[in-house]
Amino acid sequence: MSDRNSGRIRGSGQRRRKASARRRAATVVAWSAAGLVLVGGSGLGYVYFKLDGNIRGVDINAMLGRDRPANVDNGSEDILVLGSDSRAGANASYGKSDGTNGRSDTAMVVHVYKGHKTASVVSIPRDTLVDRPDCTDSKGNTIPGQQLSMFNAAYEVGGPACAVKTVEQMSGIRMDHYIEVDFTGFKKLINELGGVKITTAQSIDDPKSHLKLAAGTHTLDGEQSLALVRTRHGVGDGSDLGRIQLQQAFIKALIEQVKSIGVFSSPKKLYDLADTATKAITPDSQLASVNALIGFADGLQHLGAKDVHMITLPVRYDPADPNRVLALPAASQQVWTALKQDKPIPASVTRDSAGDKGAAHSVVSGD
Repeated sequence: MSDRNSGRIRGSGQRRRKASARRRAATVVAWSAAGLVLVGGSGLGYVYFKLDGNIRGVDINAMLGRDRPANVDNGSEDILVLGSDSRAGANASYGKSDGTNGRSDTAMVVHVYKGHKTASVVSIPRDTLVDRPDCTDSKGNTIPGQQLSMFNAAYEVGGPACAVKTVEQMSGIRMDHYIEVDFTGFKKLINELGGVKITTAQSIDDPKSHLKLAAGTHTLDGEQSLALVRTRHGVGDGSDLGRIQLQQAFIKALIEQVKSIGVFSSPKKLYDLADTATKAITPDSQLASVNALIGFADGLQHLGAKDVHMITLPVRYDPADPNRVLALPAASQQVWTALKQDKPIPASVTRDSAGDKGAAHSVVSGD
């Protein structure tokens, strides 16, 4: 079976310019998760045991069993950072709940190199057509695989475990951890940090995301940050691939913001930040405790924005449908091979990628 032909838009030859509110908003989730993953440090060290009650874990290992890539113990780590567009609870204002898992409209593979002093991040566009494997959902039901299925549908039909299994099949790399974040948690996290300072090279006016910024330097609060990483109509070529470029610039600014604030001088601020962060994430069961998160964060404390290399998986637009993208086989394989071997991703892999032509590279930068 294939969902390649569902919802096609033919004839215009134009990249998609319109998207539902749930899709526009969902991209923020994974990028806020990346901030939690990459900022590192021992900021979670000053917490009370009751914070364990904030954390809801998901047992990926039990759900996937043994049908996975080999667990290579070379000192590196691979983390799938996922954003769902669930409309439960406080997230309801970003769209109507349909009772499903939602979709993973943004996903990133974060590879932390041996020594934990550098990392590479590979963004997987939500509309990438992939061969989704058979999956087992949280209720034990078998979800049949599908050829040329949109990547973000894996989470929708099979939840976190199916998303992990799909990434592992694509890459041949076993994910050591899984982290998911929600919209409300993202906004609260940014506000607890005191906002994130960014510089825009041009004005941004996007009525879809409700973001309006003049060119110059701004300190964005949680709502503005959410709007920025949802924005695509007001910058570049209006594509989702261009929006990923904005998100990558924002996450680097977020990393630097966390590194620069004085949370250690204020026990209350440190506790409030830890409280917000532990409520914002849904990690795999191996990270589902304060002590586990402390150890995980301590291992990343030396990472700064300059130490993190971000790319979009090399793709091209599907000739049959401008709403979909296809991975460039040779270039994508180079990406995954480099990470498997714990080596830097060659700069040449994105040379022919549509994801490197979103025209939003220099619109936003950290300050």
